[in-house]
Amino acid sequence: MPVRLRLQRHGRKKRPFYFIVAADPRSPRDGAFIERIGDYNPLTTPATIHLDIDKAFVWVMQGAQPTNTVKKILTYQGILFKKHLFRGVKKGAFSMEVAEKKWEEWLEDKQKRTQDRLTHEANKRSEARRKRDQSEIEKRETRVSARVAAAQQSNEPVSDSEPAESAP
Repeated sequence: MPVRLRLQRHGRKKRPFYFIVAADPRSPRDGAFIERIGDYNPLTTPATIHLDIDKAFVWVMQGAQPTNTVKKILTYQGILFKKHLFRGVKKGAFSMEVAEKKWEEWLEDKQKRTQDRLTHEANKRSEARRKRDQSEIEKRETRVSARVAAAQQSNEPVSDSEPAESAP
């Protein structure tokens, strides 16, 4: 039977955290495994993935079958692209140097895209915070101007602070 690359659940209830492991397909989900190759935390934005690329690549090249989720993780990390490149080298489509160069270019592009996405998320959060703060300032100014108008109608002195409570 081929080895499976799969997720092993850890964490507490409603707070999952997964180990990415190479395991015998007959063993239970959280049971025995052959080797741990990384971990995956889906609760962070973006999801946090720590993967030993060399170990994962060795297992994939030896014929380990990833589950659907692990296959997506391996694709995201570029392991399956690296496998594709190395199969091209074995077939003689291009040399090892070209494959390594393509792999490095892909990694640089991926890091750039990830950093751009993180920057975009941070900008979006700060813009939302700025809009919320501006809204609060406008509401406060509206309340103050309403109190000023009411005070002018009754000819009472105006205070910017909230009125103090009187002692009983």
